[in-house]
Amino acid sequence: MTQSQVAAHLADKVGITKKQAKSALDEITALVVRELKREGSLRLAGLGIFRKRRTKARMGRNPATGEQIKIPARTRLRFTPAKSLKDSVLGTR
Repeated sequence: MTQSQVAAHLADKVGITKKQAKSALDEITALVVRELKREGSLRLAGLGIFRKRRTKARMGRNPATGEQIKIPARTRLRFTPAKSLKDSVLGTR
């Protein structure tokens, strides 16, 4: 599903224009980015948690040549789905 399809669905369900729905989605995206930069995590009830995670520097191997290379430390983003989301999508086990 694309962003424009999400905006159209949201506009239809809520009863607003597509332009207003797109603006709302853009603001939510900006909010997620701002909170991840400032706090490092964002919890959305029923959806999950977005987190920044720092990885350590490590040694890797070039698969083509077998040469060892140094992989620098970096920050990655991680999303952990909420239990209710997993249960509704995958079913209870």
